[in-house]
Amino acid sequence: MQHLHTSCTNKVTDSQLRGVMRPSLSLSVLVSVDQRPGMELMTLCTIVASLRVFPSRTQFFQYESIRLSCGDASEWRVKRNTSTNMNAECSTTWGKRNESLCLLADPYPVDTGVYWCESGAGECSSAVNITVTGGSVILESPVLPVPEGENVTLRCTNKMTFSSNITAEFYKNGLLIGNSSSGNLSILSVLKSDEGLYKCSISGAQSPDSWLAVRAGRPESFHSPLAHILLPVVGVCLLLVVVILLLLWRSRKGKINSDVSYTDVTITQEVQPNRDREIDDTSTFYSLLKPGATREEATEPVLKSI
Repeated sequence: MQHLHTSCTNKVTDSQLRGVMRPSLSLSVLVSVDQRPGMELMTLCTIVASLRVFPSRTQFFQYESIRLSCGDASEWRVKRNTSTNMNAECSTTWGKRNESLCLLADPYPVDTGVYWCESGAGECSSAVNITVTGGSVILESPVLPVPEGENVTLRCTNKMTFSSNITAEFYKNGLLIGNSSSGNLSILSVLKSDEGLYKCSISGAQSPDSWLAVRAGRPESFHSPLAHILLPVVGVCLLLVVVILLLLWRSRKGKINSDVSYTDVTITQEVQPNRDREIDDTSTFYSLLKPGATREEATEPVLKSI
C-alpha cells in the first residue's frame, strides 16, 4: 500500500492526500511515494488540471491495459512516481506516448504509483494513485472525489470469474460493513462520513485498499449570511423597478388619452315630402263642329292648348 504525502501552501485534508486533489486547486504541492523505509520520491509543481484514467478506476489487474490522458493539450506529459521511477515521463522508461495520451499496455505491480500530468511551464494535474495487482480480485472505485449527495457503487471483480452472481464482502477501514451476492456495494446519497479506505474479498481473496474521497457539497459562501441578506434586497429592488415601470406606463397612457378632445355632433336630415309625378305638358286636341259645316270642314282639327 502506498501513501501519498503532500506539502503545500494551502491546507490539504488527509482525504485529498489519499485520493485525487480537486482540479480547481492552484497550489504548490510536494508529492512523494513511500514504498519502503528510506525511500522517498518527490516532485514539485502547481496543480491546475486533472488526469483522466481509462478505464475509470484506480485498481488494475496485471497485464491489463491502462490509458492515461492529459486532455487535448499536446504540450502536457504524463509523469509518475513509483518504486523504480521518480518524476519519470511517459515513453522514456515506461509506457508509449501519443501526444498527451500515454498507454501502459502490460502493467506490472511495479507500475503501482502516483501518476499526474505536467506541462513545460511547471503546471500539474491532480495526482492519482494507481494500483496494479498480481492477485485475482480488485475493487473498482471512482477515480475523482464524489460530491456529497450522489450515489456511489463499489464493484468487487474477480479476474477468474465473469459471472454477475458473486458473493463479495466489503470492508471499510479494516472493518466488515456488509456483503453482496451481486458483487456490488451501493452507497446512496454519499456523505462525508462515508469517506475512507475500502477493500473487498471474494472466496478469501482480497483486493488492495482503495481510498474513496468525498467532496463537500456546495461552497460555504453560497450559504453565507451575506447571501441571505443580498437575495431579499435584490428581490425588493426588482419589485420596485417593476412597480415604477407600471406607474410610468399608466401615466403615459393617461396623458395620451387627455390630448384627445371630443365634440357632440348632431346630424339632422330634412324629410322631403313625396311628390306625385309631374303631369307631362301634353297638348290636347279638340275638334269643333260648326253647324252647317261640311264633313270635310267638320273633321279638320283645331289645335287649342289649355
